Amino acid sequence: MTNFKKFLLVILVGAAALIAEFGLGQPTVAFWLIVIVGGLTTISMFIGMIETLRSGKYGVDILAITAIIATLAVGEYWASLMVLVMLTGGDSLEDYAGKQAGRELSALLDNSPQIAHVLEGETIQDLPVDDVAVGALILVKPGEVVPVDGRVSAGTSFVDEASLTGESKPVDKQVGDELMSGSVNGDAPLRFTVTKKAADSQYQTLVKLVKESQTKPARFVRLADRYAVPFTAIAYLIGGVAWFISKDPVRFAEVLVVASPCPLILAAPIALVAGMSRSSRNGIVVKTGTTIEKLADAKSIAFDKTGTITAGSLSVNEVYSLTTHFSEEQLLQLSASAEQESNHILARSLTNEAKRRAIALLPVTGLEEITGQGITATVANHQLKIGKAAFAGCSESHQKDQTAVYIAVDGVASGRITFDDVLRPEAPATVDTLRQAGVQHIRMLTGDHRSIAEEIAQKVGITEVHAECLPADKIRIVQETPPDQRPLIMVGDGVNDAPALAVADVGIAMGAHGSTAASESADAVILKDDLSRVAAAVTVAQDTMKIARQSVLIGIFICVLLMLIAATGVIPALLGAALQEVVDTVSILSALRAKNDRAGTEKFLA
Repeated sequence: MTNFKKFLLVILVGAAALIAEFGLGQPTVAFWLIVIVGGLTTISMFIGMIETLRSGKYGVDILAITAIIATLAVGEYWASLMVLVMLTGGDSLEDYAGKQAGRELSALLDNSPQIAHVLEGETIQDLPVDDVAVGALILVKPGEVVPVDGRVSAGTSFVDEASLTGESKPVDKQVGDELMSGSVNGDAPLRFTVTKKAADSQYQTLVKLVKESQTKPARFVRLADRYAVPFTAIAYLIGGVAWFISKDPVRFAEVLVVASPCPLILAAPIALVAGMSRSSRNGIVVKTGTTIEKLADAKSIAFDKTGTITAGSLSVNEVYSLTTHFSEEQLLQLSASAEQESNHILARSLTNEAKRRAIALLPVTGLEEITGQGITATVANHQLKIGKAAFAGCSESHQKDQTAVYIAVDGVASGRITFDDVLRPEAPATVDTLRQAGVQHIRMLTGDHRSIAEEIAQKVGITEVHAECLPADKIRIVQETPPDQRPLIMVGDGVNDAPALAVADVGIAMGAHGSTAASESADAVILKDDLSRVAAAVTVAQDTMKIARQSVLIGIFICVLLMLIAATGVIPALLGAALQEVVDTVSILSALRAKNDRAGTEKFLA
């Protein structure tokens, strides 16, 4: 039975008991109704407490169980009912605050390739990927996802592997090159020979990594549990002394009623729910209350590069003219005009740069795409060739790991245009804010080349860089983080980040344009395309936990004061249970402060 159903059962039984005693004059029936529901709840809590103790943790259940048993034993069954209402209500609220999303793998599985175009001679047969044998010849059409791992046997094309490796630029695939399942083919068909069965291919490896990661959750002590042991010890000590001095067991029950751990059960979950609501209102979806606690205590953070620290799309870095006949602006105008009707993977970057510079695009005629090479077109009576260096008759002079296109005008090598992944403008400030918030260990994990990764890291102030990482490498690095650097946050956006997001103490997905699989595997999702929300999430979590601790300690202080008064015998058990409502109200009102944006954090949440 769920905690919410237990809460409804207690409410219904309580109503029936009220009717039985005060409506029908049957106090015995009311007593046994409360004894039955109290007994069932106590047994359920006892079983849960044993499981908690076996896991190496200690919760507040033992004090609540003792309070219920003690009040029933001395005949204070109405006090017992009030404790039951508060207890089951608090557990229901805690479930709401800490409910895990149950679909972590659904998007990853749904998006995995299902069909492969198998070539038998010149006949194409569509088969489920699981039925494709090693050695089969596969056709992957433009824009399709590569279904299984293989090696190119015919054709050339650019392939987008960003979601798997994190490398932002498209990869030129030719005969003999390897293809990974889950990568996206570009603008030309490819034929390839299968080298691995679907179950062993790259995409399914990601699925298995996520599954394995989620079966090994990190151990974490919740806020309420940290105060449970001293609070329980104080309650038993005061109650035991009161019983010993008075020789009256009722005195012990009276002390335990006001010692009922409702501030621990209610204050922290309500503050967490309020903090989650505040985060959600500002574009940060936090899936569990435990995530808030871990974010607040985070000591380390690891960022993916492409789509996280950078925007994940290529932009023009440099336009370089090789001739005096055309300026850089004229070369960009000609190139962007030629590409405006092209489906080449870099065409959008060129046209966007022309628009940014307010350069008018000219009419294009005779556009022809040469597979794996580039395009030819006529613009302003000039014959253009745009593409690879050899295709345009140019010599390669840019960095090997940098994307570039070359331009020939009227048969003369005339220039080149290079492209870079765009750094998010808010990235340096985000890293700085995280350090100020106490997150001292900041690293970058990326599948991109080391030179590019280190250049980006230097710009944002990250000193620890792990480049050319596959998903398994990211998981290994996250898992090898020493205990004194935990909790660790992992921030990413691609399918290749999903396993690392799942295995990190807190996984944060950039969900505005990122992979659904990454969002489903993460503990928190940034809905706005703004990296500064990561810093805001940490700041809000720290503020929330500060308020939660204040609320818990306020409740504990009042409870201890009431216990000392109850030890004298001046507070009957029923009145003590009623006073608990006052304690709960104070704790709840204090905890609800966590829903309000506060000074020092609203600058991130504009």
